[in-house]
Amino acid sequence: MSRRLLTVLLGSAALLATAASAATPPPPKPVVAKADMAAHQKMLTLDTHLDTPEHFARPGWSMMDDHEVHLDGSQVDLPRMKAGGLDGGFFVIYTGQGDLTAEGYRYARDFALKRAVDIREMVAAHPDAFELAFTPEDAVRINKAGKAFAFQSIENSWPMGEDLTLMQTFYQAGVRMAGPVHFRNNQFADSSTDPKGKIWNGYSPLGLRWLAEANRLGILIDVSHASDEVVDQSVALSKVPVIASHSGAKAIFDHPRNLDDARIRKIAESGGAICINSVYLVASAAPSPERKAALDALPRPPRDEATQADVVAWMAKRAAVDKQFPMPRANFETYMASMLHTLKIAGPKGVCVGADWDGGGGVEGLEDVADLPKITARLKAEGYSDADIEAIWSGNVLRLIGQAQAYARSVAAAK
Repeated sequence: MSRRLLTVLLGSAALLATAASAATPPPPKPVVAKADMAAHQKMLTLDTHLDTPEHFARPGWSMMDDHEVHLDGSQVDLPRMKAGGLDGGFFVIYTGQGDLTAEGYRYARDFALKRAVDIREMVAAHPDAFELAFTPEDAVRINKAGKAFAFQSIENSWPMGEDLTLMQTFYQAGVRMAGPVHFRNNQFADSSTDPKGKIWNGYSPLGLRWLAEANRLGILIDVSHASDEVVDQSVALSKVPVIASHSGAKAIFDHPRNLDDARIRKIAESGGAICINSVYLVASAAPSPERKAALDALPRPPRDEATQADVVAWMAKRAAVDKQFPMPRANFETYMASMLHTLKIAGPKGVCVGADWDGGGGVEGLEDVADLPKITARLKAEGYSDADIEAIWSGNVLRLIGQAQAYARSVAAAK
């Protein structure tokens, strides 16, 4: 893959994934009962996978503005976080997989470090509204101060190349969760979705060192996107429980990215948690010849450096195609089916929320983070207690971060 093509893909992947939600303006949001809304607003809530940093450096886009998903495809900003009671989460350093070469590694390293800087600069620009979080205690403190907390995570560790000292670099930059792999196999592990199949049958030898280094530093291991063998090896070999930051139940939709019941149970029984995403929940038929022709006629999607006006203009063109040639989408009930199924297997101590906002997530009825109180309302209707629901929203994730960091401290003390 050329550097130019990789740059295009990095800048446009989420736009392509979320454009289906932009076909028509969303219907008015259903009213959540006052009691359910009050309960939701009292809880500490977080999402484990926010791809929003792809917008941070875009001219004309601001985290402080109230955006609309059907206009620019974005799903997270401070006004919508407040409306949906989202107190914070993991802002993702995402790098789409490219070549396993010295040049590829250099490009990925520089791209990921720039994304980490983008996150810090957004937070630094709004000190009264946001603060970086590095520990569970930070999240609680920042929330009590009336600000949103921003953890950092890495989706796809390709940027570390073959130099694991870079994991220390990212840790010092604030990363507290990392996944080894994304849609394609890399130097560390097999992906669940590489069309070429497996090359390592789990982790590579370098990947096993990656896992041990993550444990040593106190970085929570994220198995979303990883092959089944990587999931199994992570649970077996990690010194602390693991997380799946944005995964779904294979029983609801049989996709390689989703987890089967046995692995959901294995993660939960080991003390880990599965954060329910809102993608890969419904099969999409192959596009009609007319739809394919219309999509092929669209201009190239905007890159990272595109202005907000460029993105809005492109989204309008894409929305017109989606309106004329619609594709099936999952809905809120499908999302809740995935969550409720996982809850039956893992229990409320083994489930969390990672909807993949700004990275392809969003379904009919759950279009952006302003819709999040609907999840609390539905869980209450299903009979879950407020304590259970708050564990799902934040308690389980903060516990896992704390466990990872406690192990790292024990290793350091032993030396």
